[in-house]
Amino acid sequence: MSQPNTPFSHSELIPQEETLEIQKKKGKLFIGLPRETSYQEKRICLTPDAVAALTAHGHRVLVEHNAGADTNFSDRDYSEAGAEITKDTAKIFACPTVLKVEPPSLKELSYMQQNSTLISALQLKTLNKSYFEKLKEKKITALAFEFIQDHDDSYPAVKALSEIAGTGAVLIASELLSKPKGNGLLFGNINGVPPAEVVVIGAGTVGEFAGKAALGLGANVRFFDNSLTKLNALQYKLSRPLATSTLQPKYLLKALKRADVVITAVRGNHRAPIIINQTMVEQMKTGSVIIDVSIDMGGCVETSEITSHDNPTLIKHGVIHYGVPNIPSRFARTASIALSNICTPYLLHIAENGGLENTLRCDKGLKNGLYFYHGILTNRSVANWFDLPYRDIHLLIF
Repeated sequence: MSQPNTPFSHSELIPQEETLEIQKKKGKLFIGLPRETSYQEKRICLTPDAVAALTAHGHRVLVEHNAGADTNFSDRDYSEAGAEITKDTAKIFACPTVLKVEPPSLKELSYMQQNSTLISALQLKTLNKSYFEKLKEKKITALAFEFIQDHDDSYPAVKALSEIAGTGAVLIASELLSKPKGNGLLFGNINGVPPAEVVVIGAGTVGEFAGKAALGLGANVRFFDNSLTKLNALQYKLSRPLATSTLQPKYLLKALKRADVVITAVRGNHRAPIIINQTMVEQMKTGSVIIDVSIDMGGCVETSEITSHDNPTLIKHGVIHYGVPNIPSRFARTASIALSNICTPYLLHIAENGGLENTLRCDKGLKNGLYFYHGILTNRSVANWFDLPYRDIHLLIF
């Protein structure tokens, strides 16, 4: 009788004792929370309540002096929540885990220790190649919270901040419509007075919440988007019949001529598409308002320019243009609470699983936010943008 053809040895075919998985040991985090120094950035990633939740689980949080000042969270609030306060910036960035809203500067990166962890926004358009070279030099593991996915494949940080941007855009427009800059129109539905006419371009999260806020104030709102799927979804989400249209120049120009407020929120791969040209702006009503939410990607309006929170508007062809690229920072406390609600469960989840590496193995959504792993670039988009070599994260963590 011929021997059976098998790749296993005789001893390997004998039943073995069952080996059970070793219970994961919970990890302890030491988090540095620096003060934001980027232009116009006023948010912070953790509120005092979030710090209290972390310290109650035995984690340490080191907060830089006045880190929460712009959000009206005092050092005392953080101290009473269990955080340690320091004025030494280098000490903050020397923590094993650094949590920040904006990407750190090169100087701040120089303070970080080898093999530490950075959790912040990435904001690819604002960075240069030297930033990633510094991450590589320090062998840093970096997560971008705008790339982190939830269980339903959504992006919770992007969605939360887009909600604030959409609602905030309507509140800002309401203020700009009044005197002295605007034409004195009240953004609301008053008996016997025609309501404000609002045009929302883009049926994403920003457009949805801008429309919801405008409709709530009693305005007439018309939505434009080239995706019929998004427009149909918008009707369902807002639970009412809506005036919608694809981006056809004839109908768009007609709506712009009647509009009191135009809110644009359309993204692009490398730049936001120009949807409203100068000729269209010239035909709009004097004293009307344009809020270009896409200004951080170049803007959807040809006449838009980047402005600041200190000087947020400029007037062209009689139309008020608002071009501040970071609207959520204007509502810093609300935005900080929203970010904190997202970051805190992830931090507790990471600690519960015994550290970031163990968590990345079983959390697909968190792994999606990883763009540097011990000094190795793992994000293809970043690699293509800066012409850098990268490795597939699934070949490094499995």
